[in-house]
Amino acid sequence: MKKQKLDYKKTFIIGFGFLASSIAWAMYNSFVPQMLENNFVPQLIAKLGLSTSILTTLTGFIMTIDNIFGVIFQPIFGALSDKTRTKIGRRMPYITIGLPICAVLFALIPLMPSLAAFMLVLIVFNFVMSIWRAPVVALMPDLTPSPLRSQANGVINLMGGVGSILAFLVGGLLRDVWAPAPFFFSAAVMVAALVFLRVFVKEPPGDAAMEAIEEGEEEKSIGELPPAEKKARSRSLIFLLLAIFFWFNGYNAVETLFSLYATKTLGVTEGAAAMMLAFFSVTFIAISIPAGLLANRIGRRRAILIGLLGVTILFPVIIFVDNANIVRVLLLIGGAFWAFVNINSLPMVLQLCAHKDLGKYTGYYYIFSFSASITAPILAGLLRDIVQNYGSVFIYAGVAFLIALLCMVCVRHGELPAEKRTVTDVMDQMGD
Repeated sequence: MKKQKLDYKKTFIIGFGFLASSIAWAMYNSFVPQMLENNFVPQLIAKLGLSTSILTTLTGFIMTIDNIFGVIFQPIFGALSDKTRTKIGRRMPYITIGLPICAVLFALIPLMPSLAAFMLVLIVFNFVMSIWRAPVVALMPDLTPSPLRSQANGVINLMGGVGSILAFLVGGLLRDVWAPAPFFFSAAVMVAALVFLRVFVKEPPGDAAMEAIEEGEEEKSIGELPPAEKKARSRSLIFLLLAIFFWFNGYNAVETLFSLYATKTLGVTEGAAAMMLAFFSVTFIAISIPAGLLANRIGRRRAILIGLLGVTILFPVIIFVDNANIVRVLLLIGGAFWAFVNINSLPMVLQLCAHKDLGKYTGYYYIFSFSASITAPILAGLLRDIVQNYGSVFIYAGVAFLIALLCMVCVRHGELPAEKRTVTDVMDQMGD
């Protein structure tokens, strides 16, 4: 196979789309649960005469709306973008229309005076997010050869980590100054990201994107394979998607309820709670590119197993800690292990499909990851209401990660022979 090099500059610029998405979701998951649990949900409970014991469960249920929309609509728009042919490309029309609308709606969230108005803005915002998220993620594999996708996904997720850092640190500081400020800041970053994408990313029009992948690297779709190989690869795909479902169950439970855990158990402010999660994102950013390079040496599957083993052990430990500084240290370590998992999962899924189906399989990835985002807040919130301890979210996460680990053991496909190159080879390419 011809030696290939990743275009890091282009990949970083593509990553601005994922940065925009990440800052919105990180800010959303940090502050919307607080707005619900401290204001709107108690009003709803009082109006309906319900028990306050279901406070966190109702909050978790409302927090699943974005994920329900993701499960339903993201695969649809991902597949539609596969078939879209315009002068500005297959994916860019969805990004160009959806991203600025989302920025405006996001800025309106903290200004809503009633539960009805609040929910209306949330629903429309989440629907429009579903229009452009799968297309923006599919940009990377569209423009990156298969052997380089773990490295490229490391860069993309590094940019996503930067978005999370901005949300947790800057958003946390702004939140304690003026409650709506973090939402305005995020909206501005989202618009700036769109400008970067439109100015610097020239997506090939029509079918020209197909020509960006070298001849001979095209994977056949599972349906085109001989029966025995079709069965084996389908089995790997099913177990991989189940693993994705369970590890995102663990991750989203913590992300959704951590701010409530930190404020009510550790006694920190809302802004400080958001900034604590930045420690998780710091090491995620630092390890993103090395995680892709490691997968080139030992394989994506092994890298993911290392990460899953780490987070399976680490998160349950937090329930025994009542010192905020120690929790910060554990989150630093957890971010590194999470990078091994998250960086290499999407490239494994996309390795099982033909290039013409990249948007569709990106949608499959999001069906399972967003399904987890539906179940995690509800089940983790229900567990908290039963045991009356916010630390229970870390037990929930540990069990979910353990199940994901067991599913991942059963995955046998999703690698490339080219990814067995040594780290030295990869570093040589980076220096060329």
